[in-house]
Amino acid sequence: MNDLLWTKVDRYLANALLPEDLILEEVLRSSEAADIPSIQVSALQGKLLMLLVQAQGARRILEIGTLAGYSTIWLARGLPDGGRIVTLEADAHHAQIAQSNIAKAGYANKVELRLGRALKTLPILANERIGPFDFVFIDADKKHIPEYFDWSLKLSRPGSLIVVDNVVRDGQVVDLANREANIAGVRSFLERVGQDPRVEATAMQTVGMKGHDGFAVVRVKS
Repeated sequence: MNDLLWTKVDRYLANALLPEDLILEEVLRSSEAADIPSIQVSALQGKLLMLLVQAQGARRILEIGTLAGYSTIWLARGLPDGGRIVTLEADAHHAQIAQSNIAKAGYANKVELRLGRALKTLPILANERIGPFDFVFIDADKKHIPEYFDWSLKLSRPGSLIVVDNVVRDGQVVDLANREANIAGVRSFLERVGQDPRVEATAMQTVGMKGHDGFAVVRVKS
């Protein structure tokens, strides 16, 4: 197995399961033109997020890490009428492109984008009593995942789902000698979740055009 084969299989699955999507193709083009890093979820992963939102029956979503709005649009597609997303983005340039992409996709009325570092905007959400959120997607800087998770719990309810991206990091998470901040953040999050009696969780490795990585899925217990 190698990256070329993983990508070939990803493309086959996407061609088989996902119809042509001119809106999201334009989102990717606009992101590339704006020099935004191509680190968004894949189309197959985005569709998984949409299906999880629908299966959860979520009406209120919190997204930590907007980038250019690609995953935000997938999440919005899973919402019913009247559903809302609050998405947090630290980079002003990314936020500007995301706002444009979200509007072009027709979801401006469902999405509230808040600009600023998440560790500053999350306490504001708590003070404003926005929530609880039925579904949380964390896809931001990995060194702060433990803190993002703590705030996500505070802003959730019994039964909420919290999905965290990039928890395998090309397998580096198992290298205990690797103390790089992002790897350490992922490892700390996983160890914390595994010992937290308030939640139950699983994680899965993924391979594909995004390389070797994975998701963690956490459910807040009743």
